[in-house]
Amino acid sequence: MNIKKVLEMKSKREDARLKAMAVLNGAEAESRYITEAEQAEVDRLENEIRAWDGNIARAERLLALEPEPDTCPEEPETRTRPSSNDEKRFANFGDQMLAVYRAAAPGGSVDTRLSTRAAIGLNETNPSDGGFLVQQDFVKELLKRAYDTGILASKVRKIPITSSSNALKIKAVDENSRANGARWGGVQAYWENEADQLISSKPKFRTMELSLKKLTGLCYATDELLEDASALDTVIREAFAEEFGFKIDDAILNGKGAGEPLGILNSTAIVKVEKEQNQTDKITVENLTKMWSRIWARSRANAAWYINQELEPYLYTLMLGDKPVYIPAGGLSEKPYATLFGRPVVPLEQCSTIGDPGDIILADIGQYLMIDKGGIKQASSMHVRFLYDEQVFRFIYRVDGQPVWNRPLTPYKGSAAVSPYVTLAKR
Repeated sequence: MNIKKVLEMKSKREDARLKAMAVLNGAEAESRYITEAEQAEVDRLENEIRAWDGNIARAERLLALEPEPDTCPEEPETRTRPSSNDEKRFANFGDQMLAVYRAAAPGGSVDTRLSTRAAIGLNETNPSDGGFLVQQDFVKELLKRAYDTGILASKVRKIPITSSSNALKIKAVDENSRANGARWGGVQAYWENEADQLISSKPKFRTMELSLKKLTGLCYATDELLEDASALDTVIREAFAEEFGFKIDDAILNGKGAGEPLGILNSTAIVKVEKEQNQTDKITVENLTKMWSRIWARSRANAAWYINQELEPYLYTLMLGDKPVYIPAGGLSEKPYATLFGRPVVPLEQCSTIGDPGDIILADIGQYLMIDKGGIKQASSMHVRFLYDEQVFRFIYRVDGQPVWNRPLTPYKGSAAVSPYVTLAKR
């Protein structure tokens, strides 16, 4: 038994935990109960985690009892040479970060499992001047956990782009009305008696263009933390996964479009429902019914209400006749989330302060398009904080997004425009 075996067991335990969390997060993202098969899988993984906990505890006790090595020379241990694939892989993310630090330290040795491709402007042949890039399977997992953490990011329509480009152009139908002659931007059909001869018409198109923006993160790690690979693994994964998820969600709602994705609240496609005349309450039943009437009908099945959590006490007081409008989770709706008009209510930190546009939003997030390239890139350096005895790890994610719609849609009959994104005006 040695330290490496313990680290491998901890890595397998973490894999089981992440698989269990993925099942639970998947059900939560779809706003549903977990199925019997999913529950059985979670139970199996929990049993596996408990088994690993026992094995790890026993192994660590045995390691503590091992005697100091003798000074007498021993015959060298004969070991089977690992395969080339095993040599190039790390047990976990923290193990790799520790190898990066050791390679960059003065007099340190370079682990052969590290790729020695240097960051731009650094010396590729000198390890102390180089940036070691994170192994690919760890990068993908970090990106996946960012999206599992992000409430909105997991629901958008996402398109990865190729390594040879940094932007995407998409042709979209330019339609802003369902009136005759405006559907599909200009297509119109006639009954035979309406015209003596066939009249031509054609659809109209527009171009959506998205260009990659940079989301970046920087982490300083002390020597003490680096000495504990398991702790480093947890800190870096959890902190940056949650932060990237938070910032992506914030951009989907509030992004300005300059240097970051364009958010729904700054889009020309959002519908803002005006407050009632002489309204003094923070929110009324009339506000909600008018918002519901302005959501595009085809988006109702996928839409959800996103609210500032401080708005919840006001929702509890709203009645339509003698019936409550806001149904708490597990109550009359028998659902794991609260509902308004049958659609889930999701408290979201990124929603605006009460009374401002965006404190309550009814939106179909599937009508938001996002592109990304290559996952999260990671590099490291010991020189930025050399005097502080700290290593620096940098994360960069190239991404862009914008609403699929560029303006509200005027219905075939009626004048109140509809959209997949609806909010209340300032009150």
